[in-house]
Amino acid sequence: MRSSPWTIAALGGLALVVRASPAGAHLVSTGLGPVYDGLIHFALAPEDLAPVLALGLLAGLRGPAHGRRTLFVLPAAWLLGGWLGLAVHARGHPALTAISFIFFGGLVAADAPLSPAWITVLAGLLGLGHGYLNGMALAPPGPGWLGLLGTTLAVFILIALTASFVLSLRPAWARVAVRVAGSWIAAIGLLLLGWGLRRSA
Repeated sequence: MRSSPWTIAALGGLALVVRASPAGAHLVSTGLGPVYDGLIHFALAPEDLAPVLALGLLAGLRGPAHGRRTLFVLPAAWLLGGWLGLAVHARGHPALTAISFIFFGGLVAADAPLSPAWITVLAGLLGLGHGYLNGMALAPPGPGWLGLLGTTLAVFILIALTASFVLSLRPAWARVAVRVAGSWIAAIGLLLLGWGLRRSA
């Protein structure tokens, strides 16, 4: 009895589906160890990536002193917040992360003339808040402490690259483009806020 090519293809596809390995939600295993897992976790988490990117853009717009403070304060606060979050087994509300999108994206769009002291405070608050949420996501059975270390390293790298790139921009139109990027981050935050409030209603 001859089988049609479609029957063979359907049976082959069914065999692949049945044999598939379990999928993890959001926490990605690179196979390179928990530090790299934490680094990739940050790269694939827009709720953490976008506010850090916005703060890097803002620090770059404001100048070298702001960039240096952000470069060291944000990762340190992230590590401290993550340490607290590792001890807590809870879930963050999507509206909380949406507010940081709107706030930091709005500061970039407005080219807010913040002093170095204010940028230090904002970097500390962002690091504590998002580090805390990140620590909860990385808590065992996730990568744990080493994953948090990888995430903190990713924050340091992103701030260093973003702030230094914006600092090197000289033309006026380039600063306008950075501000437009900030407005996009704020707009995404508004969409996330509406989605989070709708789900919780």
